[in-house]
Order: sequence, then structure tokens, then C-alpha cells
Amino acid sequence: MAVLYVRIPDDRIGVLIGAGGSTKRRIEQRTGTSISVDRDDGTVEVTAPDTGDPIGLLKARDVALAIGRGFSPPRAERLLRDDTYLGVIDIKQVTGKHDKASLWRIRSRLIGVEGRARARIESLSGCSMSVYGSTVALIGQERQLEGATRALELLLHGSEHSSVFHLLARLRREDALDDATATIEVPDGE
Repeated sequence: MAVLYVRIPDDRIGVLIGAGGSTKRRIEQRTGTSISVDRDDGTVEVTAPDTGDPIGLLKARDVALAIGRGFSPPRAERLLRDDTYLGVIDIKQVTGKHDKASLWRIRSRLIGVEGRARARIESLSGCSMSVYGSTVALIGQERQLEGATRALELLLHGSEHSSVFHLLARLRREDALDDATATIEVPDGE
């Protein structure tokens, strides 16, 4: 039996379990795993038979971790795709700021007025983003995560929102150009 553990905050345990256990069951069915949650300390145990798919075990753990970092279950379940990953940035580690007032200001800067900065980062990068506690979590494909992580680090170090949004738009254009170039076929003999 293969086992992985992750700890999630107490206020996210109910979200992971879902109404009548529906979210937990759905994750288990889609990954071939079994999930148990210790309500006292927030420890989530994900198990899979040795004959099962080890990738399913990792995906179930990542979905539980994403829900623990503030994502809704449908957004966290994006991680069940083969080309989608979770990235977590510790605001305290990047900025060196640990006091509540600084963290509140930084979190507000990442989210923006009425969530507009977060929405803009999501639309330009293609990632889903959640700011929870002292972390920022991202769900996306590898290139999307690279661009969004770079943008968030710039914002955390004080860059202007407009400069960061321009960077994300440029990266998106470059990715689209790379994708278009990759699909052009060259006839044999040329």
C-alpha cells in the first residue's frame, strides 16, 4: 500500500470532504485512491494499492493540498489533468515580511480592488490563483506557471501592476507564436 500525507487548515477540511462526502468520493473515484481526514489536526492520508496508478496517488494529494490552499474543488480538480501542476509561493519567504500588517497589504496588492488584479493575472497567464494565509497558490500548465510565478514575484518585490500585466501579455503572445510555429509543417525535401 502506497501512502502520502498532507496537512490542510481546519477551515478547509469541510471543503475537501464536501456535502455528504461528495468531493472526497469524487477525488477517490477519479484517482483510484482512498482518502481519510483527521479532523483534529487536518492531516489528510491518501492511500493507493501497490498495484494501482502511482500518478493517481500524487494527483489526489495535490488536489487535497490545493483545496487546503483555498481553491474550490472544481478549480482544484484541474490538477487531475496530465499536463497541469500546482505551485505554491510563500509570501513571507519571498518578501521577508512576517508581521500581519505587511502580509495584509501584500495580499491586498496581489488580489487587487474587487479581485481585479487576481482576475487579470489569471486571464493573462491561464493559471488559477488563490491567495490564502501567507501563500499564493497557482494551478496551470508548466509554461503558464512559469509566467505567473515570475509575475507574482515581481509584484511581491514592488513592481507596478501595469508593468507586470504587460509582461504577462507579452509572454502569452510569445507562447501563442511558439505554438503556431510548432504546428507549421515543412514539406519533405525542403
